[in-house]
Amino acid sequence: MMTTLDECKQKSGQLPLSERALLIEHLVATLDDLDEKECERLWVFEAERRYREYSQGNITARSADDVFRDARAKLASIG
Repeated sequence: MMTTLDECKQKSGQLPLSERALLIEHLVATLDDLDEKECERLWVFEAERRYREYSQGNITARSADDVFRDARAKLASIG
């Protein structure tokens, strides 16, 4: 049986932070096989998705300072 993207998202969200970090590392490594046009297409798709979510009020904007502070704190807690 094929696992859907939504199932993967749900299951991966239940992993401990350190295992999620390893999963991300693995997934990013698989992106190295993409050619430049495919990579650009995927980033445009993601940017449009995020803008749509923001425009519909489903997400809020965060400052880069807040994002980086949170990222550093999470990395420090697993490092």
